[in-house]
Amino acid sequence: MVKVWNLVAIMLIVLISHVSSYDRPATRKNIVMHPSSNDPVSPEQVHISLVGPDKMRISWITKNSVMPTVVYGTTSGKYEGSANGTSSSYHYLIYRSGQINDVVIGPLKLNTVYYYKCGGQSSTQEFNFKTPPSQFPIRFAVAGDLGTTEWSKSTLDHVSKWEHDVFILPGDLSYADLLQPVWDTFGRMVQPLASKRPWMVTQGNHEVELIPVLHSQSFTAYNNRWRMPFEESGSTSNLYYSFNVYGVHFIMLGSYADFEPGSDQYQWLEKDLKSIDRKTTPWLMAVIHAPWYNTNEAHQGEKESVDMKQSMETLLYNARVDLVFAGHVHAYERFNRVYEDKFDKCGPVYINIGDGGNKEGLAKNYRDPSPAISLFREASFGHGQLVVVNASHAQWKWQRNDDDVSVEKDSVWLTSLSADSSCQI
Repeated sequence: MVKVWNLVAIMLIVLISHVSSYDRPATRKNIVMHPSSNDPVSPEQVHISLVGPDKMRISWITKNSVMPTVVYGTTSGKYEGSANGTSSSYHYLIYRSGQINDVVIGPLKLNTVYYYKCGGQSSTQEFNFKTPPSQFPIRFAVAGDLGTTEWSKSTLDHVSKWEHDVFILPGDLSYADLLQPVWDTFGRMVQPLASKRPWMVTQGNHEVELIPVLHSQSFTAYNNRWRMPFEESGSTSNLYYSFNVYGVHFIMLGSYADFEPGSDQYQWLEKDLKSIDRKTTPWLMAVIHAPWYNTNEAHQGEKESVDMKQSMETLLYNARVDLVFAGHVHAYERFNRVYEDKFDKCGPVYINIGDGGNKEGLAKNYRDPSPAISLFREASFGHGQLVVVNASHAQWKWQRNDDDVSVEKDSVWLTSLSADSSCQI
């Protein structure tokens, strides 16, 4: 079956893709992971995500149909809570997914370890997760453009050694690119991390997976497998939403959804920004896939970057967004506080971190000379660590993962714009 899918995928990619404007270096080989159990109702590809202030969504896949039930409690082997959810599956050409199960559990206590089973009391495997803290500091791990290569595994191994509360992924998850079994490998690869800490993701171009005539629906696998709390944030689409982690408000935007003024996403963003109380959430972050600022030769001039920036940059600036994370470019770059292509002390810090370990390799060529607004750039695989220390200060670090060793290469202390009296509106 995998060989058939490889042939189908190669033929389709040749038909619908365009020639890249730059040469990517070779990367490490892709990993293929099979189910760890032959039991058709054994849970696999388990991952969790935040739902509102005190709930968690548990998602998993089984080969055969099961009751979408989760039992949970604060003591291993003792499950006081139980919740039922929904199940679905999808077709993609000749591929049919397993049963995708989604169950929301809660209310939950913050800063607490919970033990849970997917499928009810009779399930043989117990998982656990820790809810985010109820106060500062809060720790976020960040990595985009992850994929399923040996570099991807190296990144995940490094992240697993750093104690964090939430994982942020700015798009391009599996790099399945039509080859649907790769989504299953991705789910198995990330399960050790994603079953223990909430993963909050947005979509990238590799999630589109639209084939004219043959499969006319975009984001089929992404929307079915990675359901985010869009409804809870007033959004009508899984491609954009927002969420809070104590004093931090995250806005997850859709680079590949309509973003023009008057669009659903634009109107939702306006409403969401107006609802934010910086006294209770002093930090405001945004996540996109296609970067609005980028000095790499890769991905220049794309409408998802240029037009979205033109459409939405002023909204984020006027709301005093502190940080904007992006992926897409397979390298790392940190900008100064910027607005309309110039330094502005009240603008966001832009960070491009599409260096998680994708199959396409690194984007090594940067434009020279480097503009003054670009403070650090390097074409290496890596991940980011953001520690929000208190209401006014946070520390950002970027860890290079080359040679399987995590090395700190960039770090900066940030002050929240809500704490800067000269930037208050």
